[in-house]
Amino acid sequence: MALVAAPQPPAAIDRSAVDLRLSVMRLARRLRIQRVPGALNLACLSALGHLDREGPATTTALAAVDRITPQSMTRSVAELVERGLVERAPDPADRRQTLLKITLSGREFIERDRQLRDAWLTQAMGEQLTDVERDLLLLAGRLLDRLADSPIKEEVS
Repeated sequence: MALVAAPQPPAAIDRSAVDLRLSVMRLARRLRIQRVPGALNLACLSALGHLDREGPATTTALAAVDRITPQSMTRSVAELVERGLVERAPDPADRRQTLLKITLSGREFIERDRQLRDAWLTQAMGEQLTDVERDLLLLAGRLLDRLADSPIKEEVS
């Protein structure tokens, strides 16, 4: 039986990268706390948000966005359909495919969820940050978007 070597981290990890990761994770956890009561799990919420922003999609396309298996997304889609937040419809371009579309209830749900989190963040920024700090944070948000859009490096085994 051959042993597989664990992926090796870069030779030197910048402490600022560690601090940034921890800060982003803490803020993400805090934003999750501010969600709608009876909230969806993160996979469902992500799929619903994608359908709201980008329009109809297949289960496979939604799975690719979150880098999860289509089987895992199928479970999330089933919950969304059961709750009446998403509906299935034949793809007009390829009748063998099924498109998922957000319903009016789904739009209302995601909007309420976003409003709760945005309201908390607006209040926290107003109470905790100076005008200069707020401007810096907005710039940092654009930089975080650039980092999030950077290419994903595949692990080498």
